[in-house]
Amino acid sequence: MTYSSIGGLLPLAASLSLQAALLTADLSALLHLRKSSGGLGSPKSELQLHVRARTSLEKLDEAVRRSAEGGWLKRLGVKAKSWDELKRWAIENWRDVVEAAVRHLGGDVREELEELGKRLDDDKVAREAVAPALLLIQAERLGVDGESLRYFAMVISGAVGGDGYVSASGRGEVGLASGERPIALLWQAAFRAYGIRAEVKDVGNAFDVVASGGDAVRLARLYLLYWPPLLEGGDDRLKNNKLAGAVELGAKGALDIRWEGLRRRTEDGPVAADLVISEGGVDIKYNVYLRNDILLEFGSTDRGRVELAARLLRRAGVSAEVKEKNDEGAWYVWATTDRLVAGHKKLKDVLTEIVKAAHDNGWVDAGKAERWLEKLMSGITLREGWPKYLVRLVEGALEVRYASTNSGNIEREVQRLKAMGLEEGRHFTVKMPEGGEAGYVSILRDGLAYAAWLSVHGSGDAAEFVEYILQRAGEEGEDVRKKAEEIVKRGREVGSLRLAGFENEVDGRLVKVIGGGAEPERSKSGKTLLRITITAEVDGIRGDYTMTFGRYGKNNAAMGYAYISAKAPDSGKVYAERFAVLIKALTGEEPKVYEREDGIIVIKCGGGCLEGLARYAELADAIAKWLEETGRR
Repeated sequence: MTYSSIGGLLPLAASLSLQAALLTADLSALLHLRKSSGGLGSPKSELQLHVRARTSLEKLDEAVRRSAEGGWLKRLGVKAKSWDELKRWAIENWRDVVEAAVRHLGGDVREELEELGKRLDDDKVAREAVAPALLLIQAERLGVDGESLRYFAMVISGAVGGDGYVSASGRGEVGLASGERPIALLWQAAFRAYGIRAEVKDVGNAFDVVASGGDAVRLARLYLLYWPPLLEGGDDRLKNNKLAGAVELGAKGALDIRWEGLRRRTEDGPVAADLVISEGGVDIKYNVYLRNDILLEFGSTDRGRVELAARLLRRAGVSAEVKEKNDEGAWYVWATTDRLVAGHKKLKDVLTEIVKAAHDNGWVDAGKAERWLEKLMSGITLREGWPKYLVRLVEGALEVRYASTNSGNIEREVQRLKAMGLEEGRHFTVKMPEGGEAGYVSILRDGLAYAAWLSVHGSGDAAEFVEYILQRAGEEGEDVRKKAEEIVKRGREVGSLRLAGFENEVDGRLVKVIGGGAEPERSKSGKTLLRITITAEVDGIRGDYTMTFGRYGKNNAAMGYAYISAKAPDSGKVYAERFAVLIKALTGEEPKVYEREDGIIVIKCGGGCLEGLARYAELADAIAKWLEETGRR
C-alpha cells in the first residue's frame, strides 16, 4: 500500500476508505500514517493498491482540534486548534524538548537541536520534528506507563511502517530513517525515553535510527500490536511488508499468559475468571466464562483497544476477529472452545488450570470438565469451518490435498481458495469427482508459499488457512511439520527485509550490503532474463556483484549464473569466493562454484537462491513480476 505524507508527519494522501478516520481519529493515529514505498510486492496486479486521494488542510486542522479537545494533545496539555497552532506550540516549547533530549543523549546534541529549533517556521522541518518532540514531552510530563507506551507504540509503528525497516537476521534490527541528523537525534532521544536503546547511523544521504538485540525485539513486539492502520475501520488485511520480519523477530520475546480470580456471581450462574495476555509491556484482561463451552471474550467502546485484544489472541494462535454490537456503540472479540484449543500450548495450559480450579470448587461437574480437559490436552484436527486436508510428504515433497466424492464440496474449496487470492493452475490444481471416484483440490508448493505471503499482506482467511495447514502438518509428524514451516517461512519473508544496511557474518567473513536492484533484460535469443546487481562489502572490500537468472530445462526451472574471468585484475578466484559468501549471507543457500576449461569461473544458483533474494524489498517486486511473466501458462 502506498501512502504519501507531508514531511512524514501529517498525511496529504490517504486511502479513500480512511477519509472518515482523518476527520475523527486521534492525532496519534494520524502521526503514524506515513509513506510506505512500493506496493504489496504481489505478482497479481489486483492486489497492488496505490491510492493517492488528497485530503485537505482543513481536515488535518480538524484532527488537531479534536485531539486537543479530547485526545492525545489534551492529555499532554497542548492547546491547539490547527496545525499552525501546533507548530507554534513546538516553537514556544522547544527549550523543554531540547532539555529532555539532552538528559537522554548528553550535552553534545544541544547545539544541533537548538539550531533545529530556529528552523521550525519551515513547515517541512516542523512536520518532521513534532512527532518525536511530542513523544519526549509525553515521557517528561506523564512518565512511561501503559497509556504513554500505547501512544509511543502507535507513533513508532507508523514511522517504522513508513520509512523504517525490520530485519530479523543476525542480532535483529528495527530502524527508521530521516534525511537530517538533528531529526534522527530527536527520534533517538524519544526511543531512549521509553527504555529503548538506539543508535544513529550515517547511511550516505540519510540517517538511520537503529535498535538492535533485545531492544529490537521489544520494538518488534510493539509493532505487532500497533502496526498501521490502527484507525476507525482498521483492518488486518492492510498489513505492510515490514510485518513478516516483525513476526519473526517479535517471536523471540514470548507472550505472557496468566489467569487471575475465579468467581461466580450467583449459585447457579456461570463460572468466570480473568485471563491476562501481555506482550511488550501491554496487558489485556479477558473474561473467561465456563458455560456449555469455554468462552473467552473482551469488549469495549474503544475499538482500538478491542483490535489490540484481537491481535494478542492471534499472537496466541487463536483465530479472532473484531465485531460490532448492534446499535450499542461497542466492539467485542470472542472465541469458544473449538478455536481456543487450536491456540498455543501456554494458553491451553492456563485454560486447563481454570477448568481444574472450577471443578475442584464444585462449580463444574466432572463430565463437563473431563470433556473440556480432553479437548485442551489433545487439540482438535479440524479448525472451525475447514474440511480435513491431507498433509504429508511424498518422496520428500509436501503434499497438501483435500479430497471428496461430493462435487459441491470440491467447488466450495475452489471458491474459498480463489477468494483468498490463490489462482487455479498456478497455486492449486483441481480434479472434479467422476464415476464415484473422489476428486481433489491440491495446493502446490508455490500456492502454500503465496498463501503465507497473503497471510502477512492480504486476507485474514489466508492467515487462518496457513495456520490450519501448519496445525495439520504438526499432527502428521516432525518431518512434515518442518517441511511445511520451511515453505511458510519463505513465503512470509518475501519483501520483508532490506538490502541497504544488511549485515551478516558467514563462515567468519563479514558481509555489509550497501544496496541493490533488479531489472529484466533480453538474451540474444529473445528470452526474458532477470539481472540482479548488489553492491556490498565482503571482508571490507567493496564491489558490485551481478547475477542473471533465466528459465531452463523441461521443467522451466529458474537458475542464476555469474561468469568471472580467472584472469580478472582482482583475481577471479578471490572475487568468486567473495561473491559466493555474499549469496550465502543473503539467502542461506550456498551457490555452486566451478571453473570451466576456458578459465571462466561460473557461479550457479537455483530456485532456492532466488526465493532467498525475494525476501528483500528492493528485489521482491521485480522477481515476482519476472517469475509470473516467464512461468509456463
